[in-house]
Amino acid sequence: MIRTVTEVAGHVEFKAFPKSRAGRRSIPIPGWLVNELVSHIEDYEQGANGLIFSNEVGGPLRRTLFRSRVWRPALVRAGLLGEVSEVGDKFEAVWKNAEGEVESEVFSKYEQAVRMVARSEAVGVRFHDLRDMFGTWLADDKVPPHKIAVVMGHENVATTYQHYIRKTDDHDAVRRAMGDD
Repeated sequence: MIRTVTEVAGHVEFKAFPKSRAGRRSIPIPGWLVNELVSHIEDYEQGANGLIFSNEVGGPLRRTLFRSRVWRPALVRAGLLGEVSEVGDKFEAVWKNAEGEVESEVFSKYEQAVRMVARSEAVGVRFHDLRDMFGTWLADDKVPPHKIAVVMGHENVATTYQHYIRKTDDHDAVRRAMGDD
């Protein structure tokens, strides 16, 4: 099934097709991920409209709620956003504010500290950044740009070059590519 879900002003809508022809594609995934998805499908009921990942009531995950309730706390627990450390029988939350200044607060429960860091840390990997990282990793692993464009759903390979192919100053690699051993 090919479709997309959009969220505008808190309203979620299913659309029969992505916004462009290039968006109608199959995305290759590794075998280990197939196994994880099969396990997830066995353990959890599908949500409305056959959603594999859904919220507590079976509806689609809303971007803003997912970010605040799931994504950012997961980053904190993984040690990728701010810091939570045990201080005696309490937990210290440490984060950087929008001005880059370090702030902290002590809480009696671990999850309270996690929520504070998730809510307060000014930076961090956004969920959409995973898409950009994937495209960049493909480029770094020398997957040809036209193949990256297909996987990423780009209509034009120039978009792929613009977003994922990094400029390099590795002149030796350039000379080797031109046959200068």
